[in-house]
Amino acid sequence: MEEVIYFKNFINGEYVEPIDHKYMSNYDPSVGKIYSNVPDSNEKDINEAVKAAKEAFPIWSSKSAQERSDMLYKIANEIERRLKEFAELESRDQGKTITTATTIEIPRSIYNFRFFAGAILHHQNESTVGPLPNVLNYTLRSPVGVCGLISPWNLPLYLLTWKIAPAIATGNTCVCKPSEMTPATAHLLGEVFNTVGLPRGVVNIVFGNGPNAGSPLVRHSDVPLISFTGGTKTGEIIQQQASPLNKKLSLELGGKNPGIIFDDCKFEECVETSVRSSFSNQGEICLCTSRLYVQEGIFDKFVEQFVEKTKKIVVGDPKSEKSGMGALISEDHLKKIEYYVQLAKDEGGTILCGGKRPELSAIFGGNENENLKNGYFYEPTVIIGLNPLTSRVLKEEIFGPVITITSFSTEQQVIQYANDVEYGLASSLWSQNVDRCHRVASKIDCGICWVNCWLIRDLRTPFGGVKRSGIGREGGDHSIDFFTEQKNICIKIGN
Repeated sequence: MEEVIYFKNFINGEYVEPIDHKYMSNYDPSVGKIYSNVPDSNEKDINEAVKAAKEAFPIWSSKSAQERSDMLYKIANEIERRLKEFAELESRDQGKTITTATTIEIPRSIYNFRFFAGAILHHQNESTVGPLPNVLNYTLRSPVGVCGLISPWNLPLYLLTWKIAPAIATGNTCVCKPSEMTPATAHLLGEVFNTVGLPRGVVNIVFGNGPNAGSPLVRHSDVPLISFTGGTKTGEIIQQQASPLNKKLSLELGGKNPGIIFDDCKFEECVETSVRSSFSNQGEICLCTSRLYVQEGIFDKFVEQFVEKTKKIVVGDPKSEKSGMGALISEDHLKKIEYYVQLAKDEGGTILCGGKRPELSAIFGGNENENLKNGYFYEPTVIIGLNPLTSRVLKEEIFGPVITITSFSTEQQVIQYANDVEYGLASSLWSQNVDRCHRVASKIDCGICWVNCWLIRDLRTPFGGVKRSGIGREGGDHSIDFFTEQKNICIKIGN
């Protein structure tokens, strides 16, 4: 019987047990069994981590931009050296395929450090002369202090490093609370920090759930900034807890991302990309497309080919290169997906493919993968026939391998459909009419709109959502703005 792993918190450069010695069970999604125990940390552990970060702040913030840049490059290089190890842990911990972890998540995590290592060397402060001829204004930037960084379970290392990299690049220290469901790569990151010689206390990692560990971090008086990625309801709680102290907040929350496909699209490329945008990482990416709107002239043809390609996606063992989709994060999340598929049926929808748990043995050969039978797998599911203005399935976030396809006739109609939800994170738009692309993209309620593509990310651009998808923007100069305070110096020159 395989030994259960015990993870520890990483505080002041050391791995330490939670103060009250309490742990939570952590499951391997592909087999549905406990494989590790995670600290069930509380306010005591958060206080120790904040204390370490606060004590490290004066030394780290006094480092030059070049010194901090050099350290970020060392971190990136060490993660790259251990890429295979990180990818295997991420795949087992989250349920994603080893291919996704190896080719997307870990490389992007490496790039997060490299990008901000370069960004801080080329960022320029502002200066102006005026309004009078003998007055000079210039702006100084200083780090905020101890940053509270709370990251989700769907892209564990990717989104954790998206926060850590700009935070420490700009001279802050931080206390991180990764999701308790995916602790493995965050735990290993501590080894990387020690290997490359990051000063003790600059990055601290405390595991635990939201109420016990997340809330004390958000409420802590010595943590002036919170960056959170996760669910909209949790984001609302964070706003309530942080507002009495006027903390800086960046909240990237839920989404219900539309894909709008006009009849003049590049058809084959559009179908191929739309399948990928719907089911990548089991649909557990905040930027995944969750509802497709296809112009009526190509609707039947599009649906036919989309379903044909979807049926070719192999669901199974995340460790296998055959697998195009792995397991969902938890049994509860699997039940949530099943609930919404049943709701789609109740609302009059038609399931064209998927809609059930897969028969893994039929794909992977007899009893070879008998241990996967209790894993949290679900087939990629395509649904048509739902009312675009009243269906809950078309309005509520599902966050899994479920896509709806709806027809539309006019530009005005599809804009109404796209915007008739509470969310506004991302969207995609397919057309060869340049005027239409600009016109429609400008009218969709979202933080980012991809035109004739999906998930092409330039880290210099602003990233975030509107409506219930969050507040604030990060990325490039926007991250530097968020993780620093600006002070204007006004000097009168001469008489």
